[in-house]
Amino acid sequence: MPLRFLFLMLMTLASLNAAALEKNTTEDCAHESLTLQVLGSGGPELNDGLDGSSYLVWLGPNAAILVDTGPGSASRFGEVGARFETLEAILYSHLHVDHSADLPAYVKGSFFTPRDKNLLVIGPDGNKIMPSTSDFLKRLFGAKGAFSYLQGYLSSGKESYVLEGIDVPLSKGSVFNRSLPNGLNITAAPVNHGPIAAIGWRIQKGDCSMVFSGDTSNKDGALSALLIQGTDIFVAHNAVPEGTKGIARNLHMPPSEIGKLAAQANVRTLVLSHFMNRTRNNKTETLNAIRKFYTGRVIFAEPLHIVQ
Repeated sequence: MPLRFLFLMLMTLASLNAAALEKNTTEDCAHESLTLQVLGSGGPELNDGLDGSSYLVWLGPNAAILVDTGPGSASRFGEVGARFETLEAILYSHLHVDHSADLPAYVKGSFFTPRDKNLLVIGPDGNKIMPSTSDFLKRLFGAKGAFSYLQGYLSSGKESYVLEGIDVPLSKGSVFNRSLPNGLNITAAPVNHGPIAAIGWRIQKGDCSMVFSGDTSNKDGALSALLIQGTDIFVAHNAVPEGTKGIARNLHMPPSEIGKLAAQANVRTLVLSHFMNRTRNNKTETLNAIRKFYTGRVIFAEPLHIVQ
């Protein structure tokens, strides 16, 4: 068989497999009526032109789960037509400002919505540096909190609903599971973000799954071991470029690590997000590093981007 013909045949098969993979991703999540929308794809910088990290999971026409509430996300939430009263949970990967700052805006804004059922707010337990998620809520909305005038949202009977803070254990190897209404299941496990208390999330409904790495170096391998395997959509944070060392590498994973993870876990669609000035204009270099390991669908998140 001529080498040129063999090469063309192999390339054709690869293209067909890639098309089938993308088709299955779309079909699985479309069948479950589950859609991901990017509300914010930036980090903590002031001059990156991006809103802080935040992702909205839609179930049919309803906003079902909010993952992180970075600065700017609350206005984006309204812009896309989401309704606060349909949310089942707010999930936090960690409590750094660029992932959590807009929570007071959501809570205050909810006063003007018909929400009348309690809302789960689930995130990592605390450590020596960071408060637990439940304590975070108290520091914001408690009697002595920064926004104590909203303390009715922590005490039953004072407002139309209550925020129910839940802390995910950080012990190595621990896994948190919870079932939500409408067939939604959420799973979390601790990840390595240097000294910061942090977790990764998997959201599942039937055959469709979405995984959110949050900020992590993945030095402990928790993502590949516990959360990502076979997921349809993997949202990974591209906060550092290839070759990063020192403190930044201790906090974040470079593109090659993201590519290895996606390949090993047979991820169907990889969504890159949490861009910083050091990465947002390096798409070619980032993609080249990822392509050394992962050949599937790669999307660079854009504001209000919809992924299915």
